[in-house]
Amino acid sequence: MSDVTIYHNPRCSKSRETLDLLRSRGVEPAVVEYLKTPPSPAELSAILAKLGKGPRDITRAKEAAEAGLPKDLDGEALIAALSANPSAIERPIVVKGDRARVGRPPESVLDLL
Repeated sequence: MSDVTIYHNPRCSKSRETLDLLRSRGVEPAVVEYLKTPPSPAELSAILAKLGKGPRDITRAKEAAEAGLPKDLDGEALIAALSANPSAIERPIVVKGDRARVGRPPESVLDLL
């Protein structure tokens, strides 16, 4: 089992580029297609702690608006809404141990390796 996990959307070019970058470095991550298997609110909270970010920092504004998420949501309410509407979560997110990075640009995940 890999010690690296990527929360991946195969339709997203940055997500594909990040996955390819990891593989080119000899890392075969566990791939979670988060649109099919969204992280629970507890999992998302743990990811945010590893990122050192709040839920607003990983919210895709356009997708959140399309999902009808109120703009004033924050904290646990926003985390629950993101879990229920995973298309509004920024992608990809790569997790290794107690650290995580958003793969935008893909090279930003290299310091995890």
